Amino acid sequence: MSSKEYYNKILANKYTDYKVNKQTTLLEFLMNCVPGTTRTRAKKLLSLKMVYVDQVITTQFDTPLKPGQLVQIAQKGSKQDLRNKYVNIIYEDAFILVVNKESGIVSVPMPGTKENSVKNILNDYVKRKNKTASVHTVHRLDRGTSGIMMFAKSRDVQKIIIDYWHQIITERKYVALVDGYLENNKGTVTSWLSDDKKYVIFSSPVNNGGKYAVTNYTTLKRNNGLSLVELQLQTGRTNQIRVHMKDLKHPVLGDEKYGEKTDKVNRLCLHAKNLCFYHPITKQLMKFNSDLPELFNKLIK
Repeated sequence: MSSKEYYNKILANKYTDYKVNKQTTLLEFLMNCVPGTTRTRAKKLLSLKMVYVDQVITTQFDTPLKPGQLVQIAQKGSKQDLRNKYVNIIYEDAFILVVNKESGIVSVPMPGTKENSVKNILNDYVKRKNKTASVHTVHRLDRGTSGIMMFAKSRDVQKIIIDYWHQIITERKYVALVDGYLENNKGTVTSWLSDDKKYVIFSSPVNNGGKYAVTNYTTLKRNNGLSLVELQLQTGRTNQIRVHMKDLKHPVLGDEKYGEKTDKVNRLCLHAKNLCFYHPITKQLMKFNSDLPELFNKLIK
């Protein structure tokens, strides 16, 4: 099934389509082109996240429109926004969710546990709109890591993202606070990573049968006995950044698992700052950034 066919399948009988034929604003368009829509009703549709512009949920009434664009009105709106101290939705459409995750919560629950997770929170959120809905994991962040994550809203979209990961994902950047002053302003760490039965990752400079891992880093700032580092992943192995910082003898602050012994903070100082990708269905290039946690700025100053 092609992306266009899949998109049409998802939207069938769920949305009413309206083509834009002149330059206007979204509020004016809804009032003039959608039968029975008053200013109050139009703003209600927007607040309930029932309006899509070119397949993207849009809530700003003054969004400019131009001829050729597609406006869609969902038949059912969201009863309630997501309000959770661990998860904040920064983008949503019919196919994917992009969220900002706080430190202190796992991405996905471990088998056999009832521990809360980002996935559980998002499942509860989408089920408020549709009892049969669910979200599906395409990548993970460690419990202590904060920042940007993406979830698929169907198994078909999940499969597309996973199968074509390297074509879809164009950039992933993290920021970390590490112990000590990094010797180089820029560099690359490469090694083979393997794990033991306790889920501890080991790094080898030669091929030991593990998975090849590559991390590029740039030192942004040095102060207070710490370095602020930007890290770009070429591969996405479990605990890759944490292990590679240990290899450099500058472990991530707060990372007791991989060699950081001081008690300066009560969290892992690793943050998924940037995620860029081609939308799995629309092929549009999407770019998302997450602000650096205030704790990082406080410690490096």
